[in-house]
Amino acid sequence: MSQFLPMNRQEMEERGWQEADFVYICGDAYVDHPSFGAAIICRTLEAHGFKVCFLAQPDWHNIDEFKQFGKPRLGFLISSGNIDSMVNHYTVSKKRRHKDLYTPGGEGFKRPDRAVIVYSQMAHQAFHDANIIIGGIEASLRRLAHYDYWSDKVRKSIIIDANADLLLYGMGENSIVEVAEALDSGLEIKYLTYLDGTVFKTKNIEDAHDYIMLPSYEEICVSKKKYAESFHVQYLNTDHFNAKTLVEPYQGWYVVQNRPNRPLTQREFDRAYSYDYNRTYHPSYQHVPAIDEVKFSLISNRGCFGSCNFCALAFHQGRIVQTRSHESIISEANKMVWDPDFKGYIHDVGGPTANFRAPACKKQMKHGACPTKQCLWPKACQNLQVDHLDYQKLLSDLSTLPNVKKVFVRSGIRYDYLMYDKNDSFFRDLVQNHISGQLKVAPEHISDHVLDKMGKPRRGLYEKFVDKYYALNKEYGKNQFLVPYLMSSHPGCRLEDAIELAEYLRDIHHQPEQVQDFYPTPGTLSTTMYYTELDPRDMTPVYVPKTPKEKAMQRALIQYRNPKNYDLVYEALCKAHRTDLIGYSKKCLIRPKSKNRYQNRKPDRFSKKRGHVK
Repeated sequence: MSQFLPMNRQEMEERGWQEADFVYICGDAYVDHPSFGAAIICRTLEAHGFKVCFLAQPDWHNIDEFKQFGKPRLGFLISSGNIDSMVNHYTVSKKRRHKDLYTPGGEGFKRPDRAVIVYSQMAHQAFHDANIIIGGIEASLRRLAHYDYWSDKVRKSIIIDANADLLLYGMGENSIVEVAEALDSGLEIKYLTYLDGTVFKTKNIEDAHDYIMLPSYEEICVSKKKYAESFHVQYLNTDHFNAKTLVEPYQGWYVVQNRPNRPLTQREFDRAYSYDYNRTYHPSYQHVPAIDEVKFSLISNRGCFGSCNFCALAFHQGRIVQTRSHESIISEANKMVWDPDFKGYIHDVGGPTANFRAPACKKQMKHGACPTKQCLWPKACQNLQVDHLDYQKLLSDLSTLPNVKKVFVRSGIRYDYLMYDKNDSFFRDLVQNHISGQLKVAPEHISDHVLDKMGKPRRGLYEKFVDKYYALNKEYGKNQFLVPYLMSSHPGCRLEDAIELAEYLRDIHHQPEQVQDFYPTPGTLSTTMYYTELDPRDMTPVYVPKTPKEKAMQRALIQYRNPKNYDLVYEALCKAHRTDLIGYSKKCLIRPKSKNRYQNRKPDRFSKKRGHVK
């Protein structure tokens, strides 16, 4: 194992360093594992000969913590960590969370709200002339002006609010090396205006080339239509091959977004995962809970051509899928299987889109992803190449490693992509060998009206998938469940749509234990719909459930069997004029009101094992 990066002045001096090239300030605890973006960036810099110190979760009330390494020679690198600090801190209902899985012991309140801004301000106070470079998910999704759900207003680009010199967006392995080498050569940071995957601010519009001028910050603050138009332009310019530079004016300033980084080659992707990571948290911690989900899992790809409208993955990583080689993944697995805590089970192989192992079509690597056309929605593109053989072989090869009993795929299977494959050998293999009791998939809803606003496939395709899944389970003598991820209150979802979903759940005898309300986070088409009540793609009006009461009713309908939800479900059915679903027949969701409220409670036949029952 390699040394952990220095976390304090003493550890830096023990290495014989008088100064660091970079100080990485992170909202997460220090976990040296490739599932943590900070670890990849730091190890990449280290591999290129740069000295990096790691300042994890500093006390933002104490300026001395930001001074302890001295002024870094090349700059501060600042990130909120693996998760957006506001999402980390607040539920959809804006209630404060008390646990933080990325903090030792799961303790909360160890990072500030809007961590990137606060850390940047503190770094400036510590050394006013130090270079400030921000990145990670929080900065990436706020790279231009954006609707902020937590304050319910449009905020400026984070590079302005943080007073940073440079912003790196997307996946930054190549960008950070280019920045580091440029600064190391003596080039001042104000001249780094030419790098892909970066955002800078300037008073001189001549610093931008071949650009599209977006509406000004002042315009989008007063006009929701202008906001929607602006986001749509951003949405069409997320691909390296066909994107243009975007310029957003502010009073006397311009924020300039250069085109996205090119996709990593497989060799570059492999290299990022080849460094000698310790694969665990710093020994000064007792335990960091976030490691538990990833310790025995493998990331095999990056990017997504699925482009669900509520997901920022494509906005952050791009639509062109990049993959690691089998050799790289197996090499990582070979380190994993000898861990004393390894019990023989690789928990997951893939990523958010596990079964994507290649770009959607051959043209993407030459001409990029189509700006105005989706690969999977509303139906599969005629040029889509569907093939699971590579992924199937990867799982098979991993299964033969020493100490491995089973290789599982927990989630991330795009069922629509799976159903488009005319060869069902992978589907059969998945059911036979790679499911640990239940498979999680994400239909998200069942109403075609809502699914269209989500950018998800229509109901009929999901039902065909469900039928085939259970048919294969029956064929192989398996009793494996299917757990659907469902979302309430997405833009476009009316009360009648929520009732349609409740009726579907009634028919399949399933009650979800958890329901996710739509969360309007920056960088998504759905968030723009939420704020503007317009679909940016065609500017048509969109119904948006916004009141706490209506959101509560939609959520309660999904869990209509829960006695605590009775009053909300009753009110929702009355409001929607669906009292036909109140009664004693099998088609009814709830019973009529009575003096003895307990009589309204239906027996929970699924308390022992929840999931689809077929």
